Amino acid sequence: MYSAPSDRRWFRHFLNPAAGVLCLPLLVLIFLSQPNLATAQASGLDIPPASAPKEAWLVTYSPGDIYWQRFGHNAIWIRDAASGIDHTFNFGFFDFQQDRFISRFIQGRMLYFAVAQRAADEFQQYHFENRSISAQRLELAPDAFEQLSTYLLEQVQPANRNYLYDYYLNNCSTRVRDALDLALGGAIKDRYSGQVAGQNFRAHTRRSTSMDFWYYLVLEAALGLPVDQSISRWDEMFLPSVVADLVSELEIDGTALAGERLYIYRANIELPPATAPAVWLQYLLFSVLLTAFFLGLCRLAGPLLAGGSALAWLLVTATGGLVLAGLWFFTDHAVANPNANLLLLNPLALLGLWPALRRFASILIIGGLLLAAIQALVPSGQYNLDLLAFIAPLNAACAYWLWRQPLMLKDGLK
Repeated sequence: MYSAPSDRRWFRHFLNPAAGVLCLPLLVLIFLSQPNLATAQASGLDIPPASAPKEAWLVTYSPGDIYWQRFGHNAIWIRDAASGIDHTFNFGFFDFQQDRFISRFIQGRMLYFAVAQRAADEFQQYHFENRSISAQRLELAPDAFEQLSTYLLEQVQPANRNYLYDYYLNNCSTRVRDALDLALGGAIKDRYSGQVAGQNFRAHTRRSTSMDFWYYLVLEAALGLPVDQSISRWDEMFLPSVVADLVSELEIDGTALAGERLYIYRANIELPPATAPAVWLQYLLFSVLLTAFFLGLCRLAGPLLAGGSALAWLLVTATGGLVLAGLWFFTDHAVANPNANLLLLNPLALLGLWPALRRFASILIIGGLLLAAIQALVPSGQYNLDLLAFIAPLNAACAYWLWRQPLMLKDGLK
C-alpha cells in the first residue's frame, strides 16, 4: 500500500513566471483534509470509476480567479488496485522552510518538489477554488504504464523530489510532459520538438494575464527579450492546457494516446483568451489621464508640488530600473535579460536629483523613449508596446519639468 507523505508544510505555486522576478507572490497554504471518494462526489465532483486494474490519467486544472492561478496546473493520476495507489503526482510544491529560501528566490534558484497525494483530496481542493478539473485517460501499453508509475514513485521520494525550477523550461507542467515522454520512449518530443509553435512565451504570458491590469504590466516590465523568441510546440507545453491539447492529438502506433476529456468538475469562471488582446490603448489612456490629473493639480498647488511629483516619479522609474538591472546582472533569472525596458526605466535618470544634471537626465529620459520605440519596430525586437504606452506620457512630463529647471546648484526644488 502506498501512502502520500505526511509532511503538511507544503506550499503550492501555480506556474507563475512573475514569482522570483519582481515580487514575492501571494501563496496559498493548502489545507489537506481527508475526504473519501463518496464525500468528493457528494460535493460536486464526478470522479470516473476505475475500469481497469491499472490506469493512468492526465489531469488538467483550469486557470483560477486569483492572479497566481492564471496559468493553470496539471498532474498525473495513477490508479493501481494491486498496490493501493489512487494518487495524483504533482510537481508544483515548495516549502518556505527549505534552506536559504529567500536567497534562492531572489537569485532565481527556487527548489520545487514533487508530491503524491490521494486524488480525491487534490480534486477537493481545486473544487474549493472553483477551478475546472478535466481528466484524459491514457492508453498506455503495460510496460509504458509500469515505467510511468515507477518513475513517478521515484520522483516523490525525498532523495529525488527536488528540482531547480524554471518558469518556462522546467516547471510543473514540463515535468508532467517529460514523465509522459519518458514512458512513451520519447514519442512526444520526437513529434513536437521540430514544430514551431503559433505563440511564443510572451504571447502566452500576455494572453494568460491580460485581465489583471497591474500584474500584466509588472510582467511586461520584468520579462526581457528571451521570451520573444520563437519556440517549438514541445516548449509550448510549459502550459498545462497545451499539454492536454497535444496529448489529445497524439497517436502511438496508430492508436490515440488519450481518450475523451472527462470533466470531474466544471467551474463557471472566465478563461483566458486564445490570443493576447491589444491592450496598449487602455494603458495609454490611463497614463494620459493620470498625467493630466497631476499636471492640473500641480498648476493649482504651485511649483513645489510639481517638483515633488516629478522627482517622485523619477525615483519610482529609476528604482524599477535598478531592479531590472539587478535581475539581469546578478541573478539567474534568464527571462529577465537582456531587457530593453531599461530604456524606459533608466537607473541613470537618478542624476536628475542633482539640479546641475537635470537637463542631462531629461535628455536620457526622452532618448530612452525614442530608442524603446525604435527597437519595438525591429522584427526580432522585444515587445514593449504596452509598457511604452503607460510610461511615455509620465516620462515625457517628468523630462519636461527637468528641462525647465535652472542649472544652478543653489536653486533647490522649484
